[in-house]
This record gives sequence, C-alpha cells and structure tokens, in this order.
Amino acid sequence: MNKNIYGFVDYLGLLVLMMIFISLVLIYGYAPMEKTMGMAQKIFYFHVPSAFMAFTSFAVVFVASILYLKSKNDKYDRVASSAAEIGTLFALIVLLTGPIWARSAWGVWWTWEPRLTTTLILFLIFIGYLMLRNYGAIGEQMKKYSAVVGIVGFLDVPIVYTSINWWSPEATAHPRGLELESSMKFALTFSFVTFSILLLFLILKRIDLERLRNKLDAKKAKYLR
Repeated sequence: MNKNIYGFVDYLGLLVLMMIFISLVLIYGYAPMEKTMGMAQKIFYFHVPSAFMAFTSFAVVFVASILYLKSKNDKYDRVASSAAEIGTLFALIVLLTGPIWARSAWGVWWTWEPRLTTTLILFLIFIGYLMLRNYGAIGEQMKKYSAVVGIVGFLDVPIVYTSINWWSPEATAHPRGLELESSMKFALTFSFVTFSILLLFLILKRIDLERLRNKLDAKKAKYLR
C-alpha cells in the first residue's frame, strides 16, 4: 500500500475506535432491556453483525479466488487469504456468542438446528482453508488449491442464510424475523456500520501484512540460492 493508503488506514482505525465506544454506549445505555432475556439479549448487537461480516469476508474470498484463478495475479491471492482469516475470526465470534444468547432464549447452550449446524460447517471449511495455506502444498499449487476451497466454501454462505426457510419452524430455533423497538433498531444499525468499518480496517491491515510477508519470503529465497 502507498503512503496515502497508510494514512487512510490509520484514520480508519481511529474512526473504528470512536465508533466502537459509541456503539457500546448505544447498546448498554440507550437501547432498552429486553423483557424476556434481559441483559443476555445485548449479545444480539454483536452476534448478528459478526455473522454478516463473516458472510461478507467469505464473499470477498469467493470473488478474489475467481480473479486469482483467471489472472494468476498474487494480489488477488493476498486479498483472498486475508479476507479468509478475518472471516474465520468473525465466524468464531458468531459461534461463541450464539450459545450465550441461546442459553437465555432456548434454555440450551447448543442444539443441532439447521442454522447453527451450517454455520459450524462454514467455520470448519475455512479452518481447513487456513490449514491448507499453512501446512499443505506450497507456492503456486497452494494458491490454486486455496482458491478452489475458498470458492467451494462460500457456497455454504447462502445455505446458512436461508437455512431457517428450508426447514419447518419446529426444526429450527432461530427466529424468522425480529420485531425491534426503534431504539433497538438504531443501536443495531449503528453496530452494523461499526462492524463494517472494522471489517474494512482489518482486511486492509491484513492484506498489507501479507504483502510484507511475501516480500520477506522472496528475499529469503533469493539469499538461499
């Protein structure tokens, strides 16, 4: 990234910190307490945006992987690998916050209902993607295999998103729609915006780290010849 991009990312980081603080104030000080679940419902403002950030990250992996296979340009591989790491992180947040919410809403920490199961599968696919990049093939072969896994793995995203509509209401514990008060909607919307900017910040930072690592690997290979 050039100097202008560096400056942009630094300012983006400051903006993220400010927006996280405002989000916390809105979630815990502005949005009212839900009558049934109480404080546990507040996890909703982190759980739902994290899920969509994971979906967005894996969509980036999907597009960048296709572009890499078509062009063999390493910049697309860097974008794909960076987005995969960030997406896996957000998917982990979803899987950790979900049971906390589920315990209050459903009375159990985990149930093998469609959305939870397909989300776990999505997470494991991209854990496999990261393991392939770190412990599998090397060089061009590794990038090609990773791109294929990234493309195939993304196909689970629409399945996760639409899973509650594919099975009967008795088979899935996730609600098909949520009615929120206006203050709750505002807090959730602001949380979505905050998480979106955080996602952009993390991916840009990770892409630059990957670029520097590739340069270092190239120099090491040159000296070892």
